[in-house]
Amino acid sequence: MTQTGWTLKVLNLALLFLYPVAWAAPLLRAGLLPLFSLNEISVLSGLQSLWASDVFLALVVTVFALFAPYVKTIGLALVHFDLLKPAVLPVLHFLGKLAMADIFLIALYITLAKGIGVGRIEVAWGLYLFTACILASLWISWRTEKATGSSLD
Repeated sequence: MTQTGWTLKVLNLALLFLYPVAWAAPLLRAGLLPLFSLNEISVLSGLQSLWASDVFLALVVTVFALFAPYVKTIGLALVHFDLLKPAVLPVLHFLGKLAMADIFLIALYITLAKGIGVGRIEVAWGLYLFTACILASLWISWRTEKATGSSLD
């Protein structure tokens, strides 16, 4: 096993721990008026609110934000430990594309909220951690594809 191979394994396994931390970490701090305190919003707290108000949207966001990146990470770990054939990499690549959709949605919400100008939104450290997890997963997928010689497209 090469040094790069072990690095990919360790980084990918670290994502299995980091994703749940990112889901619970504050993504945003939002408030109605500048004088009032801001409420912290995480992936999990946002999903709780969605499940109470819009079950379909909550299901879609749950798939994009939780299941897609985590299943992809588990799949890559299985490929790294030769428990799954590299032929599944295109499916894992597709799951990675689904996981990026939630980053787009969060960016869209921030842009919309700031454009309205009624409230105040601050980006919190969890958004950076969550984005880093998604980008690390994309990088690990790319390096795995190069190492196995399989095409992800």
